[in-house]
Amino acid sequence: MAEAPAAEAPVPAGVRALPRITGLSTRHLTIPLLRSWGEEAPENHVIVTEIRTDDGGTGHGFSWTPTIGPQAVKALLDFDVAPFITGLEANPEGVWDQLWKRLHEAGGGGLTTIAMAGVDLALWDLQARRAGTSVTGLLGQRQDSVGVYGSGVNLHYSLEELVAQVERWVAAGHSAVKIKVGKPDIREDAERVAAVRTVLGPGRKLMVDANQRWDLPATFRALEVLGEFGLEWLEEPLRADDLWAYRRLRKHSPVPIALGENLHNIYRFRDFIEAEAVDIIQPNIIRVGGITPFRRIVELARAHSIRVMPHLLPELSGQLALTMAEPTLVEDVEDASFEQLGVLDGASPVQVRNSRLTLVAREGLGFDFQQPAPVL
Repeated sequence: MAEAPAAEAPVPAGVRALPRITGLSTRHLTIPLLRSWGEEAPENHVIVTEIRTDDGGTGHGFSWTPTIGPQAVKALLDFDVAPFITGLEANPEGVWDQLWKRLHEAGGGGLTTIAMAGVDLALWDLQARRAGTSVTGLLGQRQDSVGVYGSGVNLHYSLEELVAQVERWVAAGHSAVKIKVGKPDIREDAERVAAVRTVLGPGRKLMVDANQRWDLPATFRALEVLGEFGLEWLEEPLRADDLWAYRRLRKHSPVPIALGENLHNIYRFRDFIEAEAVDIIQPNIIRVGGITPFRRIVELARAHSIRVMPHLLPELSGQLALTMAEPTLVEDVEDASFEQLGVLDGASPVQVRNSRLTLVAREGLGFDFQQPAPVL
C-alpha cells in the first residue's frame, strides 16, 4: 500500500512555520508548434499548475509532454496528488520526497515524475516570490550567462531545409548546433552531416541525436561513418533503458556519449554514471520531477566529473543552468520556446543573444501561461 505522509514535528517556539497548502488546480494547454517535429509530434502539451496556501500565497508551475499522456498527467494531479499534498507545509523538497513515496506504487518515473514537476515548480515559484526574488536568485546564481546551442527536430527536413536551418543558427551567432540523425541509409545521414559541417566550418561544435533509432551494431557502423566529422557528442543512439549496451558502446566509441532525457529519477542516472556508460547527462527538468530532483542529479554528476547539459525548455532550463557550478549549454530548439510559441502571459524571463543566455530579473519563475479566452 502507498505510504501516508509522515507526522510533522511541532514548530519550536520563535521559529516561523511555513504556510500550508490549501489547494492545487490544473489546466491543460495544447500548443501547436510553429515548426512541426514530424507527423508524430505536431504540438506540445502543458499542464499549468497553481498551488494555494493558507496565508493567501500562490505559486505557479507546469508539467509538460510533447506527445504522450497529458490527460493522464492532469488526472494524476487532480485525483491523487492534490488531495495528498493539501495540508502539507509548502516546502518543495519535503513535499517532493513525501509525494514520490506516495506515487511510487504507480511507477518511480515517467508519468508520475512528470506530474510531480508541476507541484515542485509551483512550490519553488511560491517560495521565491515570498522571498522577493527569482528562483535563480533563491537557489544562488553562480554564472552571469550560459552558452546556448541551436537545436532542431529536423530528421524529416529535406537536405536543403536542414542546411537553411543551420545557416540561420550561424547567422544568429550560435557556436554550437545539434541535428537529428537516423535515416534508414547511413549514407544519407553522412551526406547531411557533411553538409552541416561545411556550413559550420571547423570552429563550431556539431552534435548529433539519433533518438533511440539504432541498435548496438548499427551504432558502431554509424560511428565509423560519422566519426570523421568532429562530433562533440552522439546523443541517445540506443534504447534509453539499455544500460548494458551503453556500457559497451561508451567503452569503444570515439565520440562522447550523451543521454538522459528519458531517464526519470536519480537512481537511473546513478546506474549509468557508475557503470561508466555515459560522458554527458541531459536531464529534462520536467521528466525527472522538477527542480528538486534536477539539483540532486546535477550534484551527483558533478561528484563523478560528468558534464550536465539540460534538455529542452530554455525558459526553465536556462534559469537552472545559471545556478550550476560547472559550464553547461542550454538547448534552444528553433521557434519552440514558450515565448516564440506565444503562450506566455508577458515576456520570457530569459534572453538569448549571440549564443548566450541571461536572466531577466523577475520574482519566482518569472512567467506564467496565458489564460484561455472567455467564452461569450
